[in-house]
Amino acid sequence: MTTINQPGFFGEYGGQYVPETLVPVLAHLTQAMTDILETPSFKRELADYYTHYIGRPSPVYHAKRLTEYCGGAQIFFKRDELNHTGAHKINNCVGQLLLAKHMKKKRIIAETGAGQHGVATATVCALFGLPCVVYMGAKDIERQKPNVSRMRLLGATIVPVTAGQGTLKDAMNEAIRDWVANVDTTYYAIGTAAGPHPYPTLVRHFQSVIGQEVKTAFQSQFNALPDTLVACLGGGSNAIGLFAPFLEDSTVNLVGVEPEGAAPLAYGKPGVLHGNKTYLLQDDNGQIASTHSISAGLDYPGIGPEHSCLKDTGRVTYTTVTDSEALDAFQLCAQYEGIIPALEPAHALAHVLKLAPTLAQSHRLVMNLCGRGDKDLDAVANHLGWTA
Repeated sequence: MTTINQPGFFGEYGGQYVPETLVPVLAHLTQAMTDILETPSFKRELADYYTHYIGRPSPVYHAKRLTEYCGGAQIFFKRDELNHTGAHKINNCVGQLLLAKHMKKKRIIAETGAGQHGVATATVCALFGLPCVVYMGAKDIERQKPNVSRMRLLGATIVPVTAGQGTLKDAMNEAIRDWVANVDTTYYAIGTAAGPHPYPTLVRHFQSVIGQEVKTAFQSQFNALPDTLVACLGGGSNAIGLFAPFLEDSTVNLVGVEPEGAAPLAYGKPGVLHGNKTYLLQDDNGQIASTHSISAGLDYPGIGPEHSCLKDTGRVTYTTVTDSEALDAFQLCAQYEGIIPALEPAHALAHVLKLAPTLAQSHRLVMNLCGRGDKDLDAVANHLGWTA
């Protein structure tokens, strides 16, 4: 199944809703993708970084104790938290910044929520010797201090954003303003599968390595495909990376999990934000609604446009979990598997804990464990009232 019915659109979603200044920039990026991404030299260079710098392929791990705890389906984790920098974000950053180097860009900007995309961007900028500016909401800076320190150590300039709620949406607004003012020298490395065309396609291109590795691992070990794939959603990059290689495989169930307090697919309606048409949380006047999630990386009122199309077509089932359910899953994963997940994939795990007991023991369920939880320990401790 393909969701692309015309360039830049997934069904009715996507497009380029941008200032006129950015139209030629986006055209240049689209042409660079055509000219560069599929060349043998770029593929070799990217594969080398994936293997020797990121540490791919990441393993597919059978979570036996959680499987026994739940009963029912066999639970597997795609362990993308084992990547260098601790999340899936590095897949996209290495790819985009390598492309930016080929395009002769001299300055990199990014937005970040939980800080993992900011850390990954700062990391690759340090590797490539490029200056890096990261826009981050003031609220997220406060609740993601470990990642703020990592970015500073890596040489990035962090710009706190106090407008609006001081979260990911507002950081993206400021990054776009910078981009408009500095289009000639600056490459904007968008971290999620949203934004104006061609970014949703570009991010999916680099994140699809996740699903490709799952497919290879299952065909090698079981000579079969998994039965169900589950991933959390903020903007949707880890989920589309897991789902994309399986969209044509109708026997594989795909499930995306949103946070209850920031769930545009569950409670939103189509609108335009950050250069693309997609499902958005809006008030009665069409203004972007406030969101809340204990997870900074999921605290976003929109979603990547491909997910909007996949919701409408029914190819992916989307659901929600609460902060409390995610916190319970966060602790359970640590105590039963010795793995501390990020709060983002803890949302996916919360749904897995409800879904697995309803399925047969022969059912194989894969969840993308897309980030590790070091960054969230202080926030979780404060939320749970732990004392030293």
